[in-house]
Parts: sequence; structure tokens; C-alpha cells
Amino acid sequence: MIALEEQLKNPVWYSLNETHKKFVEEYDGVQFYKPEVCTFGSFFDETKTAKASNQYLKTTDHFFFVSENQTPIIDDDKVFLEKKIDGCQMVLNKLTDVEISEDIVLLGHEFIDEIYDLIWLVMPGYYRKGTYEMGKYFGIFKYGKLVSITGQRMQTNQFIEVSAVVTHPEYTRKGLAKQLIAHTTKEILKENKTPILHTNKGNLAIPLYEKLGFELTRDMNWWLYRIK
Repeated sequence: MIALEEQLKNPVWYSLNETHKKFVEEYDGVQFYKPEVCTFGSFFDETKTAKASNQYLKTTDHFFFVSENQTPIIDDDKVFLEKKIDGCQMVLNKLTDVEISEDIVLLGHEFIDEIYDLIWLVMPGYYRKGTYEMGKYFGIFKYGKLVSITGQRMQTNQFIEVSAVVTHPEYTRKGLAKQLIAHTTKEILKENKTPILHTNKGNLAIPLYEKLGFELTRDMNWWLYRIK
């Protein structure tokens, strides 16, 4: 078994080799998620990323390479870098005790459209309906309306990523996200796995994550490429 520390250096790769193996598309040692699920790609040998990218772009118009410190090589005639997101990885040290006062619901497949709509309202751009298949989603409802969610994204036999932390603008600053993150983290711990999350450097939510017991551990960068 690959040690947890090694897996966390390349979480997309190891997710696609374990829990999410059914979602993998591989091109000569470069691995991507099926585009209807997620457009993340991973690699160890950057000399193979240009050819692999060209192949993958036959199925989608954009994708991310996720890397701690390597820079992908691309075919400039066919692909351009839209932006590089300077991100960071956080790993749970010890979960802070949080009072759960809200009714938190495990969201079944019947809520897939509501999850999609809420994420696109708050963070438009890259979430796909198939991303729901990557892990469990939890939500809080107000007056019959889904107003706050958290989800699980990348995962292996040793870790699960907390993701899709989204609250409707009319319900922010009410502690909903805090309770959902705590609940989702507890659910991960029940599986004897390590909770992790990824965010942008400088994200105003980082102090909240730290108060919940997460620690900054390493850079984890997203290179967004798009077909020319």
C-alpha cells in the first residue's frame, strides 16, 4: 500500500488508482477523470502531458492538471493556459468539537439538479452533474429549499477530500458551512480515513478550516487548460 503522505502529493492520481478507478481515462501514463464526472488530470512524467492533453481534448474543451510542484508541458498549437490557480492542501489534525444545531441531510440522487444549480449560482464554471458520483453530499434546507451543501470529491482507501462547500448568498454568516464541514469530516473519520481539503491560497475561509482542526500542509496547484 502506498503511504498516505505519498498519496497526498498526487491526490488525483491515487484517487483514480483506487476508489475512483472506474472513472479513469489513461493516455500513456497520464490519467484523467472521465470528463462527464470531473476534468482533473494527473501525471508523474511531464514529458507525456502534451500528447495526452491532445487526446483528452477530443472529449472536452478544457481540463485541469493538478500538481504540487511540477509544471505540465503542453502543445501550444492546440492548447492554451487559461489560468493557474495557486492552491494549497489542508489535512485534518484534530477535529474541533462543533455543535450541530441544523438538520443535515444526506442528499440522494434526486437532489442532483439542486446541488448543481446551487454550486453554479455561487461558484459558476466547472462543476459537472457527474461530479455527484465521486462521493457523498450533505445539505441543509430552509423552507424546503437547499441552501447549503458540502460534498466529497477525490478519495482513496486512506483519505477523502471535503469539497463543494457552498452556501446560498441569502444564508451566509449563519454557521451553516461550519456545521456541514464538521459533519462531513466526522463521516470521513467514521470510515477510518483522513479528511483533507483543497482551496486557493489566501482564501478567506482558511481561518475557518483551521479553527475546525485542518492544517496547511503543501501547495497543490490547478493548471486550467483550454482547447484553442
